[in-house]
Amino acid sequence: MEFGVQFFPNVTPEEKSAAQYFEECLRLCDLLDEFGYNHVRIVEHYFHTYGGYSPNPIVFLSAAAQRAKKARLITGAVLPVFNNPLKLAGEIGMLDGISNGRLEVGLARAFIPKEFEAFKISLDESVARFDEGVEQIIRLLTEEDVSSDGKFHRFENVTSYPRPTQKPHPKLWTASVATEASFEKAGRNGMWIMGIPIAGGKMKELLDIYRNAWKAAGHPGNGRIMLAFFMFCHEDHDEALRIARPHVDNYFVSLCDAASGWTTGSASNDYAHYDKIVETLRQENLDTQIEKCSAWVGTPKELIDMIEDYNDQVGGFDDGSLQVNFTTLPPEEAEKSVRLFGDKVIPHFT
Repeated sequence: MEFGVQFFPNVTPEEKSAAQYFEECLRLCDLLDEFGYNHVRIVEHYFHTYGGYSPNPIVFLSAAAQRAKKARLITGAVLPVFNNPLKLAGEIGMLDGISNGRLEVGLARAFIPKEFEAFKISLDESVARFDEGVEQIIRLLTEEDVSSDGKFHRFENVTSYPRPTQKPHPKLWTASVATEASFEKAGRNGMWIMGIPIAGGKMKELLDIYRNAWKAAGHPGNGRIMLAFFMFCHEDHDEALRIARPHVDNYFVSLCDAASGWTTGSASNDYAHYDKIVETLRQENLDTQIEKCSAWVGTPKELIDMIEDYNDQVGGFDDGSLQVNFTTLPPEEAEKSVRLFGDKVIPHFT
């Protein structure tokens, strides 16, 4: 099992400027190689304090590549639905070159109705746009003189530059929250999977769907599974809970506000039951997340036990992607946590 960090900006300009937020993130990136973290990952979101500081993961990861010289750089994830594949393919090739072949590309459908409204894109086009975009991006990365007569993007005889450093292209991940078809498709297509356990008990079922689809398609091995967790490590149990609590709790307030469209009228066959998922998330807090093992908050020994327990619960996973500076967690506390986890927890699993 390997561990890396993920950054999910969830702050207002009044709380932290973009300059302050990203300087804090990049200081944490300085620690990754020293303490054995194997990846750095960041999201793509828009128009809301929930993720909105990061409309382009490639930009941040280009900076992170200069601070962490060994860690993999992972988009977690870019959104074909809001991007032209010609532009994405070029940016992917550029970052793969800047990082000397350390890029891995996570792709997702997006799920916040307000983003679709702002871009004037129908929620009902989500799956079709994702499938077409992924196919076009792969072709642009692997072929020259590419032509595609897609429903949403059309082009003729295009060669994308720079060509990827990794051949045939960087590894691809699919990010999915709770849609069974997305897990099945990722396994069938031979893509690695990013899951989000915060919603609770369905994760083993979803991962089994992924693993079974992977095997049924004849791909070698079992694929690769990355799961995202809150992480705050402290020598004192009570202090860990006291420090982390308001920041985990505030994350869910912001998430549910960003996704409120699902409970106020948005609906789509591409997002079955998302209204119920958001209503469930409104009840989440630090205590419920610890109970689900999706918030790793406590002492090093407690975190080791949580990780081993959750690994058994879901039938195994390969990568823990850790939110280490969620919402307005003080940067000095985030840094101490990253150091302690790297010093006491990561060696147990390597």
